[in-house]
Amino acid sequence: METYENVFQYPYSVVEHVPFDMQGRWHEQYFKNDNPIVLELGCGKGEYTVELARRYPDKNFIGVDIKGARMWTGATQAIREGLKNVAFLRTNIEIIERFFAQDEVQEIWLTFSDPQMKNPRKRLTSTYFMQRYRKFLVDEGVIHLKTDSNFLFTYTTYMVEKNHLPVLLSTKDLYSEAPDRQEFSEARAIQTYYESMWIARGLSIKYMKWQLRRTGELEEPDVEIELDDYRSYHRSKRSSLEKAK
Repeated sequence: METYENVFQYPYSVVEHVPFDMQGRWHEQYFKNDNPIVLELGCGKGEYTVELARRYPDKNFIGVDIKGARMWTGATQAIREGLKNVAFLRTNIEIIERFFAQDEVQEIWLTFSDPQMKNPRKRLTSTYFMQRYRKFLVDEGVIHLKTDSNFLFTYTTYMVEKNHLPVLLSTKDLYSEAPDRQEFSEARAIQTYYESMWIARGLSIKYMKWQLRRTGELEEPDVEIELDDYRSYHRSKRSSLEKAK
């Protein structure tokens, strides 16, 4: 992927020694327009990022993940289709704030993130990450969570309630509870390969959309939550624990 003009590879070990010169200059140096920038964090193969770019040509999309072998699929597809409003950033999400300047990003999508049931600091909806997002997301910028994990959805619900973050939309069953509600159409419009498999398995897809304020102290919720009974598709959980914070 080093030959791809739409891919930027800066894993942690590289950024420690080489600064990312395009921080604050994505509009000017890559997209060549002033359209809103939207991130998908943990984009995997990039199918969601690419489909968003197809559907919303008046927005710019950047898929972020550390696994290049997966990202290659979406990056290749975007090049073949000539999609100029999509890019991919291969890096550790733990250092995401090093790649974007204040107010450079308008929205964030978190699609089927690892729930990280044992480690709150690694959850992409934790206050640890909210503090990072604040550094580049516009004030009251929008964050979308789409997940099969009841644990992550419940944890995120407690997190936004604890910190009084405005919730715009929320449903525990995107395709059954709100099939005709127009406000959920954006979240329903794109269905990934694994998402369709989870639905076929009988898992409901949860969705939440909230705003992140830039000011105010953020606190972690102190609540025990029932763990998911699986880790990922066709993989049972390893822990014997029933609940975690």
